[in-house]
Amino acid sequence: MTIRSLPAVGALLVAVALTAGCGSDDDGRSSAAPSASSEVTPTGLPSAPGSAASPTTSALVAPGAPSAGAQGPTQRRPASPPPVVLPKRPASAPGAKQVVDAFRAAGLKVPNPKDRSVDCGPDGLGLGCSELIATGAVTVYVFPDETSASDIAQTWGGQSYQRGAVVLNYLEAKTPAADRPRYEKVLDGLR
Repeated sequence: MTIRSLPAVGALLVAVALTAGCGSDDDGRSSAAPSASSEVTPTGLPSAPGSAASPTTSALVAPGAPSAGAQGPTQRRPASPPPVVLPKRPASAPGAKQVVDAFRAAGLKVPNPKDRSVDCGPDGLGLGCSELIATGAVTVYVFPDETSASDIAQTWGGQSYQRGAVVLNYLEAKTPAADRPRYEKVLDGLR
C-alpha cells in the first residue's frame, strides 16, 4: 500500500462506518455500538485506542446510537452513613443509664455523664457493646452477653469490674482505687 492510496482507503472506511448502521429493520437502533478502539478520525483513518477524538468525530457516530448523556439520571448516595445498629442488651441486665442513676442515688460521684453508645459499633471502638455511658468517675459498658463482657473485663485486667453483662471500666476515670468497691457494691445490688 502506498501513501497515495491512504486517502482512498480512509474514504472507504468512512463509507463503511456510515453504512454499517443503515439498512437495519429493527426499532431504529444500531446493533453494533461504536467502541473506543474503532473510532474514526475526520481524516477517515482509525484512531488509536484512548486517543482524544476531535469534535467532528461525534458526527460520524451512527444515528440512533445512545449518547453518553442519554443513559439516565445519576443515583445520589445518602449524605450520611446509615445508623449503626447495636446489639440488644439482655433483659436480665440493667441498662447503663440505670447503673449511673443508681450510683447517683447512692451518693457516688458521676460527673459529666455522656452517652457514647455509638462508640460500641463498627465506626467507634468496635467493642460490640450494647450501651456505653462515660462519666468522670467510671465508664459503664453493657454487653449483649456475659461472655463478651468477661472477655473485655479480662482485657482491661485490674482496671475493670464485671457483673453479668455489665462492666465498669476505671481506665480513664479519676476514681481512687479505694472508692471503687463502693461502685461495685451498688452494681451488685441492682437486679
